[in-house]
Amino acid sequence: MADTNPPRRLVLASNNPGKLAELQAMFAPLGLELVTQGSLGIPEAPEPHCTFIENALAKARHAAAASGLPALADDAGLCVAAFGGRPGVDTAHYCTQFGYPKSDANNVRALLEQMRGIDDRRAAMVSTLVAVRSPEDPEPLVASGRVEGLIAREPVGEGGFGFDPVMFLPAFGCTFAQLPTDVKNAHSHRGRAARAMLALMQERGWPAV
Repeated sequence: MADTNPPRRLVLASNNPGKLAELQAMFAPLGLELVTQGSLGIPEAPEPHCTFIENALAKARHAAAASGLPALADDAGLCVAAFGGRPGVDTAHYCTQFGYPKSDANNVRALLEQMRGIDDRRAAMVSTLVAVRSPEDPEPLVASGRVEGLIAREPVGEGGFGFDPVMFLPAFGCTFAQLPTDVKNAHSHRGRAARAMLALMQERGWPAV
């Protein structure tokens, strides 16, 4: 028998395949299908703000306005204690300020170079999710997740993306990149934010589309 209740679509205001894979798995239980804004021909929104929540809200509103669908945006980054919380919202482009082309590998390379000789390796990976039913939604849903760890001296592990190979988690005795996908999703900053967002959506009966 054909499914008479196909998954409801939610636009993900990102074209990052790693984010899509992680979030799609987490939101599937709600019957939500995440589609990237790029697959709908929607360009990326400007991210001029200095906080995760402001950028996530701007991205969600942009995707909702362009698609006519509810939208979900994630703004996440690495906050290094020795750098006063930076790179923060500039995490994705971190390496470019040191003359490297944008890439995950170059971000890791630049970070390790800048932390050479620094003993305070404390850092946190932070994710803020914002969901809107429309660009004019007066009550966006906001959820955050945070994981503390230490910046390793060298990359270890083949999994994940971004700074995962150098984000060492004392509780697990390894980096994010060494964790199985299901374990990472259960304990990552994005996983924690996603679970909080799912709870909010269920509580509010959202999205009603």
